[in-house]
Amino acid sequence: MANNNEEKIMPVGGQAVIEGVMMRSPKRIATAIRRASGIIEVKSQEFKSLSERYKILNIPILRGAITLFEVMIIGIKTLQWSADKAMEDEEEKEIAEGKKEKKSDKKAGMSTLSAILTITIALAIGIGAFMGLPLLLATYVFDIETQALAFNFVAGIIRILLFLAYVWGISFMKDVHRLFQYHGAEHKTVFAFEDKVLLSPANVQKFTTFHPRCGTSFLVIVLLISIFFFSFVDAIVLMWLGKINLLIRLATHLPLVPFVAGLSYEALKASAKKVDNAIVQALIYPGLALQRITTQQPDDEQLEVAIVALQAALGEDLKDELAAPPEVKSEILPVTA
Repeated sequence: MANNNEEKIMPVGGQAVIEGVMMRSPKRIATAIRRASGIIEVKSQEFKSLSERYKILNIPILRGAITLFEVMIIGIKTLQWSADKAMEDEEEKEIAEGKKEKKSDKKAGMSTLSAILTITIALAIGIGAFMGLPLLLATYVFDIETQALAFNFVAGIIRILLFLAYVWGISFMKDVHRLFQYHGAEHKTVFAFEDKVLLSPANVQKFTTFHPRCGTSFLVIVLLISIFFFSFVDAIVLMWLGKINLLIRLATHLPLVPFVAGLSYEALKASAKKVDNAIVQALIYPGLALQRITTQQPDDEQLEVAIVALQAALGEDLKDELAAPPEVKSEILPVTA
């Protein structure tokens, strides 16, 4: 279902977390999770991107790279918060069953520094698996090292296949499948908000789980754009140095990954405005197709959590759109630095 109303809709987005959903609006971030007791716990805080606070950073491509890094920090910290709550529930269950003694309370959560360290490690692993390995295989398995377009096309196909294999493999894990259900709940809720319908589980359930602005679609765009962008980079290197090898490619490709991410962000943002265009539909189709794996149909209780998260993220902007469930525990945090 799509919104045909040309009136500008407030941009919202989100992320699935353990037993919940994080939603982000231009004003704040809110995460709602379903505790083992059935209560929906909400944590919200005001947030303003660096690119919004400093106009010099609000330029195409740069703003995309900054936004993506901020989203990763927020995502890691939010995911850790939901994991901490899940561990609390598991511990309380074990205590109730007499399997474990209660320990003194300790402050849970993750600092920004810890989130950056986690992201750095995750990026190092991801870059090694999805950047280094494809370049290595394309270099030593295929005799096309000096053919810029052919080399990057082969490396890109290898990269895409590795990514698909990874996503498909983890989709069989029970916890990941449930995470993908909350991912579907997030998409349905965002679609319902954009279509301006009353946000209730029954109404939201009617919408699709496939959203063109999804992070999954973004990653697919990154994979596709990188093929052509790095082909151009390799062509320049060959003209300049007269040669190219694995080490030169690593030295030139890796520093430019943030640029490709920023370029892909702009492409995804532009595609959202032309979603009915045939060319744009063809470009976003691979990402939507992949969402058949990364999003699953949620139940009404999962939709209820996503709706509460969106309500908290929008605050007064969503006043009276949906009465919050009777058991909602809220925590309001200070403005993010």
